[in-house]
Amino acid sequence: MDGVYKFADKIVQICTICDYTHKMCKNYKSDGTPEFVIATTESDIEREREKSEVKNAPNGYFESLAVYRQLADGLSSAHRILFHGSAIAVDNEAYLFTAPSGTGKSTHTALWRELFGERAFMVNDDKPLIRIENGVATVYGTPWNGKHHLSRNVAIPLKGIAILGRAEQNSIERVDANSVYIDILRQTHLPKNPEQSQFVLQSVDDLLKAVPIYKLKCNMMIDAAQTAYNGMKG
Repeated sequence: MDGVYKFADKIVQICTICDYTHKMCKNYKSDGTPEFVIATTESDIEREREKSEVKNAPNGYFESLAVYRQLADGLSSAHRILFHGSAIAVDNEAYLFTAPSGTGKSTHTALWRELFGERAFMVNDDKPLIRIENGVATVYGTPWNGKHHLSRNVAIPLKGIAILGRAEQNSIERVDANSVYIDILRQTHLPKNPEQSQFVLQSVDDLLKAVPIYKLKCNMMIDAAQTAYNGMKG
């Protein structure tokens, strides 16, 4: 099975064994000329299964992970990186929250949607793509969007990134990018190919120059969303 799709303003042909990925990507279809091709094998599916904590998912699910891995690798030279986080837009500006899995990123952005109502929508709730070009960062929705499937096929200017941690009292502070470099790098897909990984490392450097980084300590009350917004809006 194959199809042509557009992700982060790049057109890609995807060739798969299962139709799972093509159903996922239906809102990203393109009639343009592909810039590169992704093709998966049974071995790719089994490798993703071995890495996953969930072993009994359908083959198509694991194949979709293999596709996204290849996509992120292919996009690295175009200054686009896969980032693990929950991105929400308010008034056409995006705010990205990152932390280890289970910390509460999705819960926090749900508070933003409750606070801001129609002014807010999810860009991507799990693995957005970020483009850094000419000192400007843009976050893109993708169909790889977490268990709640929250995303839109949009490109939104990235206003800030917050590293989220739980606390009883809400607080936010801007931090020096160098002090959190490793934290940001850990949330970024780093290809195994040395040349591609160098592109990603350069993009992370550019991202930290383009976008302010914050540390957010918060509870799960709606005031946490207001604290975060006030601190990141500037």
